[in-house]
Amino acid sequence: MTLIASFGGARSIADAGWHSLITKLEYKAKQEGKHLVKIDQWFASSKTCSVCDLKQEKMPLRIRSWECSCGAIHDRDINAARNIKKQGILKLKAEGLSVSADGGLRKSGRLSVAA
Repeated sequence: MTLIASFGGARSIADAGWHSLITKLEYKAKQEGKHLVKIDQWFASSKTCSVCDLKQEKMPLRIRSWECSCGAIHDRDINAARNIKKQGILKLKAEGLSVSADGGLRKSGRLSVAA
């Protein structure tokens, strides 16, 4: 049996590549007993202040650092990473999973011991 998939262009091919990556990550995470947290692709991680959560209306890619009205000065990429981490922790908590102070998951219950 031959399966033929039709893609509507380069964007569809790129989307298929991302889907394949996410599918593999989900499989590997589940295999290792880990959780994969997916953040909405439209989450404004770069232009939301990681200190006060104020979202800038516009921020072209050429702007690499910026100052929020709260006084915080941000490197665009570091700020985005902080916001993504915060968003991931919120999603884990919403799923009822406990999260340690540094953002890592805590295992609840007893550890299994081989005898």
